[in-house]
Parts: sequence; structure tokens; C-alpha cells
Amino acid sequence: MPDPIKLDIMSDPICPWCYIGKAHLDRALLDHPDHPFVIEWHPFQLNPDMPAEGMDRRAYLENKFGGKEGAVRAYAPIVDHARNAGLTINFEQMKRTPNTLDAHRLIHWAGIEGRQTAAVSALFKAYFVEARDIGDAEVLADIADSIEMDAGVVTRLLQTDEDRKAIQDRDAHSRRMGINSVPTFIVANQHAVPGAQPPELWAKVIAELQSS
Repeated sequence: MPDPIKLDIMSDPICPWCYIGKAHLDRALLDHPDHPFVIEWHPFQLNPDMPAEGMDRRAYLENKFGGKEGAVRAYAPIVDHARNAGLTINFEQMKRTPNTLDAHRLIHWAGIEGRQTAAVSALFKAYFVEARDIGDAEVLADIADSIEMDAGVVTRLLQTDEDRKAIQDRDAHSRRMGINSVPTFIVANQHAVPGAQPPELWAKVIAELQSS
């Protein structure tokens, strides 16, 4: 077995390119079960100034992309790439764009229990496939339960400020490092790989790491 190599992933659970990027990485890891990666997910909010209760998704998109046509243009390549990756994105059913700070807190707590990637996967599914509001505490508790975390503990933690500042500080640290978009993958604390890279690229990275 090769020595383990850290793969840090900056991501946001409402980022469609992060959802696609994870699917590509998952495919490569499935095809190379002897890969050396030890994965850790890190918080990066696409919308750190989003109101705590989130906002209407249509209003958010039209404001961000300068109207309905701009939003349609921006999302057309996402639809194509998701389809090619075999993913479902249920855009029509999504009603709200949430603030993801609490979702990132859940990912952090899941990491303490060794369930971090499971939490990320469940959040992507809840948001993109089931069109659920992952800024809602009840939804987050239900997601926690689905990955065998204690939903009651998560509910109580969400009612406090536990780890809020730590998440915000980690997000700010990534921005100071020069990261300004997600997903961003950092291999072995050295090499930044931005964007939703195809499985073939990850296959090459794994092969290079195994031969070095």
C-alpha cells in the first residue's frame, strides 16, 4: 500500500460544480481502489452574506446573473456536465437558496465521527436531488440521522453558536490563501487543482503519486 496522501477539498454543498467534481473524483477512486488519498472537506461558502434564513432561489439567481436569461445561460453547462456525470439535479423543484453555514457545521461534526464524506454526499443528495432546504435545522438533523449520527445532539448543537466562528475562520483562511472558487482540491498540501476535473485527470494524478 502506498503512503497516505492528504487530499483537502474546499467545497460548498449548494455548489453544483462541487457536486459534479465529487462525482468525477468518486469515479476515479472507485476505478483505483488502491489510491493513496485521505480526504478532508473544508468549508467555503459561495454566499457568506446570505441571510440566515436563505432567500427565494429565483430572486437569488436573477440578481446574481442579471436576470432570468443570464441565469439560464450560466446554468446550461452545469446541466450538461451533470447529465454526462450521471447525476440528477432537480432545479425545477428548488425553491430556496440556503445559507450553508449550518450545513458546514454538520460536515465538521460528521468529520469528528469519521462520517465527513457521508455527510457531504447526503447534503448534495438532499439539495440537488430532493430539493430540500439544507439551511433548515430539521432537514440537517434528518440528514445526520441518515448517516448514523445522533440527530438529537445535532439539533441541540444547531441551537447554539458551537463552531460557527471556527467555520467562518477556516473559510476566511482559504480565501487568504488565494482560493476564490470551488471546488478546489489541494494534493499533499502543495498542488492546487481547481474545478470539477474529469475522472481521467484524477487517474493520472493517482498514477503519478503511485510511481513517485
